[in-house]
Amino acid sequence: MDPLGAQMNTVDSSGLEAWSETDVPKYTSTCTGPSRFPCRPDINKKIVLWEGNISQLDTIAIVNSTNETLNDKNPISEEIFAKAGPDLQRELHQQLKGCRTGDAKITKGYHLPARYIIHTVGPRFNIRYKTAAESALYNCYRNVLMISKENHVTSLAMTAIHSLKRGYPPEEGAHIAIRTVRRFLEFHGEEVERIIFVISGMNEDSYVELLPLYFPRNEDEESWACDLLPENVGNEYGEPVIPERKIRIMEKPTRTNVENGDDFEESFDIDIDDMNVGKHAFAAMERDPDSARKLGERSRERSQGVEETAADQRRRYERLLRKARSDDLSELASYRFIYQTGVDIFGRPIVITIGKNFPAGNIDRDKVLLYLIHVLDPIVSKDYIVVYFHTQSTSENQPEMSWLRQVYQLVDSRYRKHLKAFYIVHPTFWSKLVTWYFTTFTASGIKDKIHSLPGVHFLYHNINPDQLDIPPFVLEHDMKINGSNYYQPIEEGESPGGL
Repeated sequence: MDPLGAQMNTVDSSGLEAWSETDVPKYTSTCTGPSRFPCRPDINKKIVLWEGNISQLDTIAIVNSTNETLNDKNPISEEIFAKAGPDLQRELHQQLKGCRTGDAKITKGYHLPARYIIHTVGPRFNIRYKTAAESALYNCYRNVLMISKENHVTSLAMTAIHSLKRGYPPEEGAHIAIRTVRRFLEFHGEEVERIIFVISGMNEDSYVELLPLYFPRNEDEESWACDLLPENVGNEYGEPVIPERKIRIMEKPTRTNVENGDDFEESFDIDIDDMNVGKHAFAAMERDPDSARKLGERSRERSQGVEETAADQRRRYERLLRKARSDDLSELASYRFIYQTGVDIFGRPIVITIGKNFPAGNIDRDKVLLYLIHVLDPIVSKDYIVVYFHTQSTSENQPEMSWLRQVYQLVDSRYRKHLKAFYIVHPTFWSKLVTWYFTTFTASGIKDKIHSLPGVHFLYHNINPDQLDIPPFVLEHDMKINGSNYYQPIEEGESPGGL
């Protein structure tokens, strides 16, 4: 590492525009209730929203979002490690010995402009375990902030710990990140000079939209934000609050009481999480007489939760679509790993994907998601088919399963509904295994639509050759493995099926 080069690339964090100095839109609001996050100019001047390379900031500490073994392969981590130098790797291996999800650990910054690096491991997101993911993510941000306090870090640069790589929805993660920082500053603001939210990709829009809710810059913005804040914004520290589970306990109830219809005035409610059965002697526990009503309420709450989740997914997709239409994606287009070409004999658009053209190891996955939406959104409102050429693909062309899952979960439901067939041409044992795993545990709804084809000529049963724009290397490979079959008509019974 060239020290002079590092200095030339250093960004002076003290010169960045504070949140309190940014322009405030004009608002109209009819909200009259008290704000849960009132305007605090003293706190706002400590916040910065910045898009850039976190490894160039001269803050006392920066945050590295990583995995449990502290060797995650993501562009931000790789940039940090490259600039910090080999001493960072040695400290990680010799002293830290990994990090659990939700925890945070601190190392020196070595050749970075920052003095320290705080490493933390964000959770994997699964809608079935949403509460656990929220709690783990809160712990990440809270632990990072507390380590900063313990080490007298007065300026901190934070990336988004909630990553798309682990499937965390950007907007939901941003709520937890921003409110946790706000609550921390309410308690410990006098010990902090500056906290910088470093944003990029999918997280950019989320932070721009949500920061005014938790850090309103004037009374008008504070009033406007009242109605837009989620109902549950956590406790006084920003920690997610789980609704209390309660049961009804009776003091020495008897069957006679039940038969006589006594109303048990001595019965009381107790928080089950605070109950220590070993320290209380109860003669019996009666089933809550309101259980049927409460069961119905819980059922309605679950239904409402499903509706809210669907609405959140639609909003996220619309945000991604807007970004896909506005961002410059010409570099990704030059790889030509996905494109539309012609229609099949039923008039359905054909989408071609070329595995060998996908540079999985050195490409911005957030941008790839935007480009997929850019290509497919105009098509998926009606029936379409996908032809994937696995021809000569290697491990360097294969994205992680976790990323495939997050893409499947983020895209609009139209993608799944109108997909009529997904053909994999020139599959390998590995591709068949991955396909089986993915369609069994993640995408069971499209399992019957996926078909592996040993040769290009199988496509011609339902697609005219002149409708397919196939790279020459695919056709040359097909000639080598299938020989003259490439030119033969499809025999009866050779249909790829699924049509």
